[in-house]
Amino acid sequence: MRLALIAVGRLKDGPERELCERYRERAAALGRGLGLSGPDIVEIAESRGRRPEERKREEAAAILARLSPGLVVALDERGRSQGSDAFAAGIAAARDAGTASFSLVIGGADGLAEEIRAQAARTLAFGGLTIPHQLVRVLVLEQLYRAMTILAGHPYHRA
Repeated sequence: MRLALIAVGRLKDGPERELCERYRERAAALGRGLGLSGPDIVEIAESRGRRPEERKREEAAAILARLSPGLVVALDERGRSQGSDAFAAGIAAARDAGTASFSLVIGGADGLAEEIRAQAARTLAFGGLTIPHQLVRVLVLEQLYRAMTILAGHPYHRA
């Protein structure tokens, strides 16, 4: 199963990009032995629309154009929190069911359009705090790596 992170916005060179790449590489290395490829990172340009709804609509069209057939998980403040073990189990269940891709979607500063949330099989949140979408990307990639370690029985995760 192919893992993908589709995110609105581009990370500039710096510590956030370096941390993302570190977790992406770690997840990719462990994932190969678990029947998983990626995670691929797809950056969507932020809309230059004048109004938030216009920006979300334009970004949603770009996201939908890049989604592969498979399971979609939206990261949204209105989503529900999930533990790392349950997140890993969800990845394993999708893989074992023969799902072609598992895409995690992060919206821009205005959030995700309703059509993206409606298409998502799940909507997750990292708690009730407001977190910049650049840092959400780091958190998602770390959780993908953590999920790989859980599935591989690696001692990184200490529940």
